[in-house]
Amino acid sequence: MPLVAVPNVSEGRDLVALDTIGAAFGKHARLLDRHSDPDHHRAVFTLAGDPGTLAQALLAGAREAASAIDLASPRGAHPHVGALDVAPVVYFTPELRGAACAEALLSAELISRELEIPVFLYGALAGGRTRAELRRGGRDALAARIAAGELTPDFGPRHLHPSAGATLVAARPPLVAFNLELAPPADLGTAQEVARRIRESDPTGLLKTIAIELVSRDHAAQVSINVEDCEATPLAAIVERAASLAPLACAEIVGLVPSAALEGFPAELEIRGFDPARQIAENALTFR
Repeated sequence: MPLVAVPNVSEGRDLVALDTIGAAFGKHARLLDRHSDPDHHRAVFTLAGDPGTLAQALLAGAREAASAIDLASPRGAHPHVGALDVAPVVYFTPELRGAACAEALLSAELISRELEIPVFLYGALAGGRTRAELRRGGRDALAARIAAGELTPDFGPRHLHPSAGATLVAARPPLVAFNLELAPPADLGTAQEVARRIRESDPTGLLKTIAIELVSRDHAAQVSINVEDCEATPLAAIVERAASLAPLACAEIVGLVPSAALEGFPAELEIRGFDPARQIAENALTFR
């Protein structure tokens, strides 16, 4: 089984730019999926490749992202600090953990050295430090914390790139990026309350939730969830909890999902745009 990388870029509206960035990723790795959203103003790419190839793919995509994305312009509702905002390397078996850690560290070194973009590690490579800790307050707050000596990049310059910010890199097991759109007339306030209650009801602390107003979808309200242990918390359980708090319109899965995470998923809830051949990990990661 190959390694997987899931680079997120802070662009979800310029399809030409996303095509260029995707083509750069695809020069060195197999591009499995691309999911973009104009309200999050974000795109998530899923790449697969053998150890030694993904670092080159992430460098190529980071270069194009830095060229195409200027963080001085508004970047939507999703928290971010960089053009290539996060670049985790994912291992689907314990045997690949070491290779994923090595690939993540090589990616961080290449991006920082070749593009002069500071890189911060998160997750196990940084003692458990989270993305949320690094993104707290956004790009300006991160710049101020670096200047004050509170934070030091793990790789690269001791200041943010003027247009591309910083990149966050990790090696981790798979997570599921899972969105729930609330049925109208739910508003952002309702979504914020649902997000809070889902998060607080999770004893593991492995559910990360935010609320987003989907302006492009008639101001629909969405709860965006990162499920960091989909075996401990299957998606069906999250749906059940959310439905007890507010009526649901549909669901959405960003990128890949292990088949086990879908066990018991309610058939009556549509997963918008879901393609099992492309998005179920066991199907997508079978090289032909």
